[in-house]
Amino acid sequence: MTRLHHIIYIISIAAILGSCSGAKMSVADEQFARGEYFEAQKTYRKIYNKLNPKDQRLLRGEVAAKMGECHKRLGQDARAAAAFQNALRYGHPDSTLLLQLAMAQHGQGNYAQAIKTYDEYLRLWPNDTKALQGIAGARKSADLKRNKTRHIVRNAKFFNSRRSDFSPMFNGETLYFTTTNEKVTGTKRSEITGMKRSDIWMSRKNERGEWQRPEPIEGELNTEWDEGIISFSPDGSTMYLTRSIRTPEKDTGVDIYTSQRSDAQWSAPVKLDITNDTLSSYGHPAVSPSGEYLYFTSDMPGHGGKDIWRINLRERAGSLENLGDAINTPGDEVFPYMLTDSIMYFSSDGHPGLGGLDIFRATLTPSGGWLVENMGSPINSEGDDFGITFANPSKESGYFSSNRGDGRGYDHLYSFELPDLKILISGWVLDKDEEPVPNAVIRIVGNDGSNQKAIARNDGSFSFPLQRGVRYVMLAGAKGYLNAKQEFTSDTAEEDAEYGIDFILASISKPNIVENIFYDFDKATLRPESKDALDGLAQMLRDNPNITIEMASHTDRWGSEEYNINLSQRRAKSVVDYLISAGIPAARLQIQGYGKSRPKTVTKRIAREFPQFEEGQVLNEKFVQTLPEEQQETADQINRRTEFQVLSVDYQMY
Repeated sequence: MTRLHHIIYIISIAAILGSCSGAKMSVADEQFARGEYFEAQKTYRKIYNKLNPKDQRLLRGEVAAKMGECHKRLGQDARAAAAFQNALRYGHPDSTLLLQLAMAQHGQGNYAQAIKTYDEYLRLWPNDTKALQGIAGARKSADLKRNKTRHIVRNAKFFNSRRSDFSPMFNGETLYFTTTNEKVTGTKRSEITGMKRSDIWMSRKNERGEWQRPEPIEGELNTEWDEGIISFSPDGSTMYLTRSIRTPEKDTGVDIYTSQRSDAQWSAPVKLDITNDTLSSYGHPAVSPSGEYLYFTSDMPGHGGKDIWRINLRERAGSLENLGDAINTPGDEVFPYMLTDSIMYFSSDGHPGLGGLDIFRATLTPSGGWLVENMGSPINSEGDDFGITFANPSKESGYFSSNRGDGRGYDHLYSFELPDLKILISGWVLDKDEEPVPNAVIRIVGNDGSNQKAIARNDGSFSFPLQRGVRYVMLAGAKGYLNAKQEFTSDTAEEDAEYGIDFILASISKPNIVENIFYDFDKATLRPESKDALDGLAQMLRDNPNITIEMASHTDRWGSEEYNINLSQRRAKSVVDYLISAGIPAARLQIQGYGKSRPKTVTKRIAREFPQFEEGQVLNEKFVQTLPEEQQETADQINRRTEFQVLSVDYQMY
């Protein structure tokens, strides 16, 4: 470019500024400086539309960048991204444009494109903290969206208007929130948002626990100015609120005020002087449950953007404190809420998140630091999520505000709830014939100190609620039966679960078959696969330390009586020897071999398993010989069995 051309270019730019903007450009810049983003973007758009895309590219790029900043601050990420892209297209030289575009794409939930734009910016400015945190959040967002928490989030349509409704806060059973609906007190519209200036409204529950239609709070609190974003003293009688006043002689000011309740009326707000700094803004008050501290948001010099601070309400002088690096970033940290004196929720666009403002939980550690964690999806979205409140500190449910899915940037209230995990253990108490044992008593003791008791239903079924990751011991017993014990540990996964477990109770009054005890053919040697059944029998004897038993073995019809008696006696002894080796006193065990002298009577269980046999039928040699050959083998198999019979229930009780 020649010197002459350069001079002509400068003169032409000056002419453009004078003709198409002049006062208008200065007015737009003044509106922006005062935070009147809605009015500023309208003025910038008028200027932009008058500029020639070919001859006035640089100026068009400058105006587009300013428009994008307005839309960004209004929570309109799609419009902001389009404006920033126009600014880049027209060659606007602002080195932060790529970062602004990446953040707007991030706020739209366009994570893949945002990562590319962050990367492009970081190639120019590799150490930019905001960009590094932004790209970390964009990369993490896919995981947060995919691995949702168990929270249930719903649009609280009952409270929402066609404008913005946000920052809910409980005071007892009453829900207060900030609204810009068309029925608010003032008549003028905010230069910042284009909506009516906000008021504080409330909703109560009726005697049936149903929310009543929201209405303005009574008293002198709501005015023609913006009021909202509130907190309450522990006794509920003092309200801390944010008020924004615009006067012709100075920019819009944001300060914290207090109002007192008398009966159902709230008094006219009185400004709370936090510091002597009259140039900074103070808002978003949050009183700690103890009433000791007031947490708030301010643009006082700190970490950059807006930071969260606190003062001691009991001794304000010299108590001003910035919450430090763990909480505050070069971005904005806003909307603090104290669930307890050591658990704070707040919103941030500086910590890695899904886009826009995300809600974070910060826990005060014993060392005095803060542990910060993103609340994840679905509480957080690609939009702005902020202003959370809990109905009860002990239950994770309440309301928050978000502009998710609203292209105009309007905020709405959403309810959230973390439902209790439904972890159950259920099962049946049955006898050895798999028949229900009604009225059995089941006790369950956990290593978390829990102790529960239930009575089995008539069909033998039972059910208990459990906790995650707890080791439990269960004991079932009933009159006329031996006790049975089970142990298990519940899973630690955060998901609903139901465990199934059955108790098989041995009768005190009749023989009980011990299943799955096997011997070598024609021998008394126990086979290895018998071990589990034998160990279970030993454990049953440990669980019932006052019983003595007769350990009996039975054979089929083949062979002589003498031979079968001898074989069954040796087999019963093999079982008893195993039990003694497992630590069961020999005095509690009696050996008896019955050979083929006691054929089995068909029980309900046997009849269900082998329907060819009727319940009550005795499988004696005479009957078995009448059966087809394959049924004879089945009958012989049933007769070959190992049983125990309880002899006494008072061993070493005296």
